[in-house]
Amino acid sequence: MQSSSALPVRQGVLYVAIAATAWGTGGAVAAELYDAGGIGPISVSFWRFLTGLGLLLAAHLVRLSRRPEAALSLRATFAANPRRALITGFGLAVYQTAYFASVQQAGLTVATVVTLGSGPVLVTVGARLTLGERSGAAGTAAVASGVAGLVLLMGSADGSTGPAPLLGIGYALLSAAGYAGVTLLGRFSGRENSGGAFESTVTGFAVGTVCLLPMALLEGLLPDMGRPAWTVGLILYLGAVPTALAYTLFFVGLGAVRATTASVVALVEPLTAAVVGILVFGERLNAIVLTGTALLLFAVLFLAVDERAGRAASRRTPGADQGRRTWPSAMRARD
Repeated sequence: MQSSSALPVRQGVLYVAIAATAWGTGGAVAAELYDAGGIGPISVSFWRFLTGLGLLLAAHLVRLSRRPEAALSLRATFAANPRRALITGFGLAVYQTAYFASVQQAGLTVATVVTLGSGPVLVTVGARLTLGERSGAAGTAAVASGVAGLVLLMGSADGSTGPAPLLGIGYALLSAAGYAGVTLLGRFSGRENSGGAFESTVTGFAVGTVCLLPMALLEGLLPDMGRPAWTVGLILYLGAVPTALAYTLFFVGLGAVRATTASVVALVEPLTAAVVGILVFGERLNAIVLTGTALLLFAVLFLAVDERAGRAASRRTPGADQGRRTWPSAMRARD
């Protein structure tokens, strides 16, 4: 794969779009695993983490063999900030497990939109309260739009998308909170200064796998092998495409495109999930649900505008955006 430093912007956008499309299929595969494998969200998360970790480790070995000077040691990455690695891994485990539980209860479309829309809003609010980061008018509009979208979605929860939509929205908010906590920790500790993004992702998945194992054993770790080829294929897809491949493409693409651009392109993820939910799972979205969905997605766009304004201000006033790194630049260290 091309070095990110030499990657054309157009190709970087393509990589981010492919990654977001792959992420959008993850919830659908998890939903199918519930039926085919007879396992719950914790076990689905464990198998995703374990399979993805194996593939990411293989990719790391390839990086070491081809460009040993550019690939960092996983041991050194962990040792540079073990607390960050442990909390990040735990946060990733919470994020993914709660998201898959949300898909099970609220349906693919609602789970994905609430998680993706609430995550950056919670980061914005949390950064203001804990780190003193200020947001402009667009950031305020993002929070207002996100809250309004959530209110509409919760008020219109009628079981048309899943068996327990309110419970599912609660899981989605827990998922978004797990992501927000990891992101805020990353800002506080300066995550980019203590290891590469790819290496940090590998160590995070390793910790997450260990965290999920005991809970998966209690829930029921082994899937039903009534259809072994289909079940194993779903697990391999979940670990390979929306995990190992998507994160590798995203981090390479992010080296060529601005975080703002990446955040807008990443909206392909909920759109993909919505299409799959409607066409494959027969989910029905009434006018109120569609309005709430649109408001949550507008919240992400408002945050992208706010980030661009912050970057422009920092160019006019050096140091003005210190501590202002917003959601898009750290978002994908999450999954």
